[in-house]
Amino acid sequence: MKSDLISLYTILHKEVTRFLRIWTQTLLPSAITMTLYFIIFGRFIGSRINDIQGFSYINFIAPGLIMMAVITNSYSNVVSSFFGSKFQRNIEEILVSPTPTWVIIVGYAVGGVLRGLIVGLLVTLVSLFFTKLVIYNIILVILFVFLTSLVFSLAGLLNGIFAKSFDDVSIVPTFVLTPLTYLGGIFYSLSVLPPVWQFISQFNPILYMVNGFRYGFLGFSDISVTLGLSFLVGFVVILFWLNWYFIEKGVGLRT
Repeated sequence: MKSDLISLYTILHKEVTRFLRIWTQTLLPSAITMTLYFIIFGRFIGSRINDIQGFSYINFIAPGLIMMAVITNSYSNVVSSFFGSKFQRNIEEILVSPTPTWVIIVGYAVGGVLRGLIVGLLVTLVSLFFTKLVIYNIILVILFVFLTSLVFSLAGLLNGIFAKSFDDVSIVPTFVLTPLTYLGGIFYSLSVLPPVWQFISQFNPILYMVNGFRYGFLGFSDISVTLGLSFLVGFVVILFWLNWYFIEKGVGLRT
């Protein structure tokens, strides 16, 4: 057990050191990007939009922008790091060692979670320059941001396992993750959509994450918060098992 903890610490230390060493590439860009979102959508456009559920537009989108930064960074940290290890062939050293599969998964996933949470905190601090955040339920805020970060860290690991080139690393974020994020209720309430689009949107998992997180701040949500938490826990279990299964089988890892 002690050797497993040492292995976990080693992987986690490598992951954290990696993204902190190049913080101008891993942490700073999201803070700058979200600042532009707050200026453009919050100040310029938001000032012309009516209040939503009694909250100004900038207050409404703030939790969604924080969550978007968390999702993007959690995912990209793990997929790029794990594929980099595959590309440099140093992942093989871990696979032939006595390191259990769960240690590998947890080490990479927690690294992604930490980057996601740090960036989320930075974006939260940026938001305070534009609006005054209120917190309705701090427990739900913590639960949703942590579980969402964990889900996308595990999803990034799964992408890293199957990726065979650097193009494969960018395909999912570009053609799947980005559209789902922008259509996940960050910039609008589900209630303003036509009934058919309200129905379609309910199949977007990011909608539940964003709305649950927003509920923790503002106290209202377009979906069931309990259902959102249930989805998140389910995704964590499924993605953890899939990663464990494919690593155990050597899928995408052994030639």
